Amino acid sequence: MSAASDAELIVRIAGGDRLAMQGLYARHATAVFRFLVRLLRDASLAEDLMSDVFFDVWQQAGRYEGRASVTTWMLSITRFKALSALRRRPHEPLEPETAEALPDEADTPETVLQKAGKAAALRRGLAALSAEHREVVDLVYYHELGVEEVAQVLGIPAGTVKTRLFHARKRLSELLLAAGIDRGWP
Repeated sequence: MSAASDAELIVRIAGGDRLAMQGLYARHATAVFRFLVRLLRDASLAEDLMSDVFFDVWQQAGRYEGRASVTTWMLSITRFKALSALRRRPHEPLEPETAEALPDEADTPETVLQKAGKAAALRRGLAALSAEHREVVDLVYYHELGVEEVAQVLGIPAGTVKTRLFHARKRLSELLLAAGIDRGWP
């Protein structure tokens, strides 16, 4: 199964091959889950949507046209499911116990400088980016998609992807500099 390309697996899935579906799931489940978690910021909801995403892949495999890579196609389905879930999510007030348990992220500059590691500062910087910028960074750097593929996943022009990526990098650089981290990574 591991020798079959994603496109070959999709053709087999379109023919009802459950083993091919298992192989595709094994190959992409982690990336899809991580993408969902980053978009939703809720691991439990991400787990719930995983089955929806792969069920859609199963149902829509016959409509896959090969204009984008299978990964790009699947991440497009994933993004649509996540955005739909976010629109349906009720905006309920937090329980007092939950609100008190949330960490205070309004650190002073001294506290930020004292926190351990560049990786933690980078994660905080990514979290501070707008949703559009964080999404582009996630697809380019974590899912290793090219500009054209990101444009297809997000349904926007490639030029817009490049612009968002430029501004995301610039903002992230500013945030890291403010946290006492320069551009030099050892």
